[in-house]
Amino acid sequence: MTAAASDLYARGRAAASDQRPAEAVRLLRQALSQIARIAEPGPELLELHTRVLISLAAAEAEVTSTDAGLAHLDAAETARQRLPEGRLRGELRLIVIIQQGVILMRAGRFRESLAAYDTVLPGVEAGFQDGFILVSVLNNRALVHMAMNNPDAAQADLNHALALAVERGHPRLEGKTRQNLGDHAQLVGDVPQALSSYEQAARILTTESPGSLPLIRLDQARALLTAGLGEEAARHLDEALPALRDNGSGQHIAEAEVARAAAALLEGDFALARKFASDARRRFLRRGNRTWAEIAGLARLRADVHKILSGDGAKSSPRLPRELVSLAERLAGLGLRDEAAVARLLAVRLLLRRDEVDEAVAVLARVPKPRATTPIDHRMLLRLCRAELAVATDRPRSALAQARAGLRELGMIRDRMGGLDLVCGTAVHGEELGRLAMRLVLRRARRNAAGARRMFAWLERTRAQVYRYEPLPVIEDPALARNINEMRHIQRMIQRARLEGEPVKALEQRYAQLQQEASRLGWYTSQWGRPRPVATPDEVVEQLGERVLVSLVPYNGQLYSVVVDRGTFRLLKLGPLADIVETATQLHADLDALAPDLLPPPLAEAVGASARVRADKLDRLISASLVKTLDDRELVIVPIGQLYALPWGALPSLRGRAVSIAPSATAWITAKRRTTAGPVLLAGGPGVPGSVGEVSKLRSVYPDARLVDGADATSQTVLAALDGTRLAHLVAHGAHEPANALFSRLELVDGPLFAHETARLSRPPESVVLAACELAMSHIRPGEEALGFAGTLLAGGSRTVIGAVARVGDRAAADTMADLHRRLADGTPPALALAEAIAIDPLRRPFVCLGAG
Repeated sequence: MTAAASDLYARGRAAASDQRPAEAVRLLRQALSQIARIAEPGPELLELHTRVLISLAAAEAEVTSTDAGLAHLDAAETARQRLPEGRLRGELRLIVIIQQGVILMRAGRFRESLAAYDTVLPGVEAGFQDGFILVSVLNNRALVHMAMNNPDAAQADLNHALALAVERGHPRLEGKTRQNLGDHAQLVGDVPQALSSYEQAARILTTESPGSLPLIRLDQARALLTAGLGEEAARHLDEALPALRDNGSGQHIAEAEVARAAAALLEGDFALARKFASDARRRFLRRGNRTWAEIAGLARLRADVHKILSGDGAKSSPRLPRELVSLAERLAGLGLRDEAAVARLLAVRLLLRRDEVDEAVAVLARVPKPRATTPIDHRMLLRLCRAELAVATDRPRSALAQARAGLRELGMIRDRMGGLDLVCGTAVHGEELGRLAMRLVLRRARRNAAGARRMFAWLERTRAQVYRYEPLPVIEDPALARNINEMRHIQRMIQRARLEGEPVKALEQRYAQLQQEASRLGWYTSQWGRPRPVATPDEVVEQLGERVLVSLVPYNGQLYSVVVDRGTFRLLKLGPLADIVETATQLHADLDALAPDLLPPPLAEAVGASARVRADKLDRLISASLVKTLDDRELVIVPIGQLYALPWGALPSLRGRAVSIAPSATAWITAKRRTTAGPVLLAGGPGVPGSVGEVSKLRSVYPDARLVDGADATSQTVLAALDGTRLAHLVAHGAHEPANALFSRLELVDGPLFAHETARLSRPPESVVLAACELAMSHIRPGEEALGFAGTLLAGGSRTVIGAVARVGDRAAADTMADLHRRLADGTPPALALAEAIAIDPLRRPFVCLGAG
């Protein structure tokens, strides 16, 4: 019977170590039942009884409640005291205190937990020689230090723990320590390092403790929330939550639900955010975890506040600000300084919405200054509250000063983000602050040219910041290379299976999994480094010369434009925003329908007539008023997100006119300065029909060009050939991935070439022509950050990218390319060469020139 109990204990400990607490509880309870059947327990059985109770305490605390766990520890201490005096009895006393520290830490009782670890550490260092328990204690004390905002003390404990784990050969503990180092990096604002540490931990724990992987996904999701990537965080959490539920850890499930609520809030789904937060709060209350229950309560109220402030039909009641202030007092009493500040700041926003300015001032006065480790979204909320209070008290300059300081602060955080996705995502935290500033400046911009000039400067501060960053040297990662290669293989299998009428669901699921894993790796292996300064209005004027720049901006349901023309700045009101966006969407659909080469004439005539009506309407609303003073000068357009996919050359007033589309004036200037004196590349992928696919024909235009087609057109060959080229003409099927724009792709002989990979080029091609697919399409992130195949090329250093924003027929694509390259070879600038090429048949040639033109 003792042997059976020992076996159950060993299996229970293994389940607990692998983060399967529900299974651990079941096995350990069975062990206790076996022990209870023995009438006269000796020292050996008393030791086993004590160890079972200690392990059961931690597992029960995770599954049931803190009180249940502590009760088992009391029982373990009673059993321990029945042992004879000696070394074993002393060691078990240390283990009881260690486990007490774990349980108190998980309950949010950090001061008590730290006291337990500080008490036990000298005895552990002296009494346990293999280092296993010492590494565990150092790891747990580091977590407590992080929770108490002591990052330096946490770093010291983690460095000591990692060195010991490696030296003494404890790989599972090495993995856990690296995971905790990720938490530490996240605390101090180094998100790329956090994600790198989590990935290192995952590689170790995949074999050493597979049950830990859902917890790593939870940690990664928290880091992504810091970076503003709500959609990506939600995917991680949706992957982790079922596994956490299977493992039975109520604490971890509820923590993941709080994070999922935050992700839903970033995505604007207030109902879902409230549901997850409410579920988490109930779960914490059942467990007796007051600290985390209050954190979940804050998440729930935050969803309520954002619903009211979004104008989603919810009304502000006097009860909610009072409830937030009361919650702030409770959070402060628990030592949760940052969370208490957020509760008060949310109350301030509601009070200002209710015109209770004096009360808002009083509540704001109790918000402490941010600390070095205060999260960026909390900092931006404080800036926003100060700015909104300044507006409410008629101090617009003070409001703009807060916005300026907040966006500068956000920029400092962005500068540390590394990966392209992370750099993009941070903009979400400054969205409301940017909008407030734009409203204030736009009101003044209507009055005079100075106001329009100021408006332009603010536009440049708030949009498309990712294009300011210089790519750093690539960090080579074998795991990423393996992922990309398997994705290519899976993509080929999917295509083959579809052609043969076989099911592809399982293959698509594996592809999605690989894509997610590759994204995780790409966050820190393809880094963006030193930012270039935002262009000043004077610099833009100087660089434009005779060109005219139009920067679009939405405000109060209308679309406006700031026009920069020969040193003057003026603000124009164009038309109703919703009408413009809807008409642009309809035009895009018409062009898709018009694309096929063999469209029946009656249908082609009907669709073409519809497209012309919509193009004429957009022309009246947007461009007709802009071109009256342009003469034949080039136009540079900085669009808003909904209009990135607009085929500008289809608008009658812009027909035949050189138009460049840029993410911002700063990005346009940066691209304009780039030059590459390299060769021409002509690359053709498989299965492109008709003359558009016959890239060899362009050798008559570029006799010295390098030709890569047929069996030679592999992803690696084309990628290598792109490096250092002056002009690259790429003909291949492809796809824009709206959900994960960095994995938009060109299909080549061995599978896809991903946008993600082009970011790794050391010398990006100066100009790229994407001949046969919709790869000029972009996924628009907050801050008008446009990502996709073309956008990644521009961000990576290409000067100009020409591509289609709608479907193109094979004949139309071939004719456009022939006309375009004939002009390019004659020295015509890309924007003008494209304008002349598409003017022949603008509705069937929906190409745009992105970048410098």
